[in-house]
Amino acid sequence: MADYLFIATLVIVALVVIVLVIYLIGIIIALRKAGNHLADLAGGLQKIEQDTGPLAGHLTTINGALDTLLGGLSSVNQHLGAIAGVLKL
Repeated sequence: MADYLFIATLVIVALVVIVLVIYLIGIIIALRKAGNHLADLAGGLQKIEQDTGPLAGHLTTINGALDTLLGGLSSVNQHLGAIAGVLKL
């Protein structure tokens, strides 16, 4: 009877070890895939940083032009307000 219990214990321990090994291999595979995806993501973010670098100069130019446009449109708005006042609109 003791031999059967010993063999059953060895079989159960072996099954537990096999299941743990399978899960650990699955975790290793998942972590390697995640590492590859993170490397791709980091490369993509660096590319975005390089591509958007020149935007600061362009946006400064556009902002200056919009300030000039704002002055002109404010003047037009005042003139239209005066015309509306004359026409009592």
